[in-house]
Amino acid sequence: MNLNDLPYIMARCLILTIIIEVGIAIILGYRKKDLINVLLVNIMTNPIVVTVPLYFNVKYGLLERNIALLILELLTVFVEGYIYKKYLSKRKINPYILSLILNASSYLIGVVINYL
Repeated sequence: MNLNDLPYIMARCLILTIIIEVGIAIILGYRKKDLINVLLVNIMTNPIVVTVPLYFNVKYGLLERNIALLILELLTVFVEGYIYKKYLSKRKINPYILSLILNASSYLIGVVINYL
């Protein structure tokens, strides 16, 4: 990875994450105000989840990158779940389960997209 590619990688990851997570939230029955919350939460958490593992990969290697990614993804589920608990108007699903569903979906779909 070239350091000059970082803005492109971050933008691509953020856009794909927003499309996937907002799309799944729509499928799950969430509407405008809650979708805006999903959007804003991802704008807050995604850059950290993307850049820190990339840094670890460049500085230390793939194993350290994967460990950092796992820790950050788990923390993200809890942080986003907490925010959803406080701010979502509809509680169709437990906010932490919603966060897990959205994050697992965007991660897995992202893996498939990167593989192709």
